[in-house]
Amino acid sequence: MKLFVVPTPIGNLEDMTFRAVKVLREVDIILAEDTRKTLILLKHYSIQARLESYHKFNEHKITERTVERISEGKTVALVSDAGTPGISDPGFLLVRNCIAKGIEVECLPGATALIPAIVDSGLPCDRFCFEGFLPQKKGRQKKLARLVDEERTMIFYESPYRTLKCLEQFAEVFGDDRKVSVSRELSKIHEETIKGTLSEVIAHFKTVEPKGEIVIVLEGFKYV
Repeated sequence: MKLFVVPTPIGNLEDMTFRAVKVLREVDIILAEDTRKTLILLKHYSIQARLESYHKFNEHKITERTVERISEGKTVALVSDAGTPGISDPGFLLVRNCIAKGIEVECLPGATALIPAIVDSGLPCDRFCFEGFLPQKKGRQKKLARLVDEERTMIFYESPYRTLKCLEQFAEVFGDDRKVSVSRELSKIHEETIKGTLSEVIAHFKTVEPKGEIVIVLEGFKYV
């Protein structure tokens, strides 16, 4: 009895590991954030395991049931739409509850958007902090204010519809000369990374509409 946390490609289906395919073929149940998207992946690799839904709207209900099933001898794999479950996706609650019940949890290594984004950025990647999605409204300014003196490179996920506004807020809080790198559609056909100061990248996105999955990498504060 075990829970496998299985990363899936962030775009290019060929980024699936051999081990991840093997695990998904052997488990009794696959829990997926969006069964329609995961079905495309499973069909591509001829995986026929039982597929069930597990997302932020039902995770509390499904978590308890899943822990019971694993305790009864079932093996379960958890996947998200893209990347590693638990990283800005459902997964933490299930992992925590399994550990609390003495159930073994094994997270496979694999895709996650933040690592290629920070390496591509050219900004320091020996030390960094991952902030995920910022609060859309309440608490957003307070969160940014706490990061003003952060010396490590910072990584954020953002919707393409809010990217320009987010960069403009960063310029107000951190200064428009702070270096930034914006990656979109990582590993996909239209992959692109725009680098420069906040003012330069803001000017770019005022003429070119941001599209796709966005990762923003922001330079940390430098003491003079």
